[in-house]
Amino acid sequence: MNFQQLRIIRETVRKNFNLTEVANTLFTSQSGVSKHILDLEDELGVELFIRKGKRLLGLTEPGQELLQMVERILLESNNIKQLGKQFSDSDKGQLTIATTHTQARYALPKVVSEFKKKYPNVHLALHQGSPTEIVQMLIEGKADFGIATESLDQYPELITFPYYSWHHAIIAPKNHALTKLKKINLENLSEYPIVTYHEGFTGRKSIDEAFLTANITPDIVMSALDADVIKTYVELGLGVGIIASMAYQAERDKNLVLLNSTHLFPTNTTKIALRRGYFLRGFAHDFIELCSPELTKENLKLALHPVLDSYID
Repeated sequence: MNFQQLRIIRETVRKNFNLTEVANTLFTSQSGVSKHILDLEDELGVELFIRKGKRLLGLTEPGQELLQMVERILLESNNIKQLGKQFSDSDKGQLTIATTHTQARYALPKVVSEFKKKYPNVHLALHQGSPTEIVQMLIEGKADFGIATESLDQYPELITFPYYSWHHAIIAPKNHALTKLKKINLENLSEYPIVTYHEGFTGRKSIDEAFLTANITPDIVMSALDADVIKTYVELGLGVGIIASMAYQAERDKNLVLLNSTHLFPTNTTKIALRRGYFLRGFAHDFIELCSPELTKENLKLALHPVLDSYID
């Protein structure tokens, strides 16, 4: 048994049992992948995959049990490498954060600035994607941690912590009829075309639920992945916008008016998510603590490794 065999088991599942894709990912041949699988099955004395001819269709019961062990072994293998880097080059390396455009654009700039002052030799990679893509990066070990509002708390492989809470806000062009009202309700809002976030992004679910609860069908004429696009089309007169409140910047959005709407939509909470058992380097801990002072190194370690009684600092 060797690490290459374990990697092949994991990648075979991740690539939906397509051995050609497994071979490409691991920079080897398909025949080599097949041989490694057969050798491991011979060594263990059990079949790990359900087969139809030469095709792999799924995992057998022992294969399912083995996969869980493989994930733990490969995670700890990576943790050992991270541990070595932590002590050999504590202020050098790469920190990879998976997040959405909204968080990267509006929530993180101040934190990133402070972090880079403290760790100028750490390469910071911000990967922007959907919440689902962020989850996938975390589970596959392609990001150190993720930041988003949706999805992160729905996966047992991940542990989440609250980052900050926020509300949606209504924006409209200057002199729009809504700007004349003292207090807006959802019925007022539904009288006009609406531009807001795409499904699955930046609290869109809470917007939909608010209208559904009020038994109102909004006229959503356009949806986008980020607030900059929404603001652009609101300025062009396509409709009124519903965006995350922190995305409105008075000095930049001079052609738009921010309307009080905290009473219309529920509070959203953006979360920081990490893979359970994942070893975070010291500078990663410091970045998270810059985001939320309550998330200290000690608190994170206890949450990530609850079975351990002591830790290496």
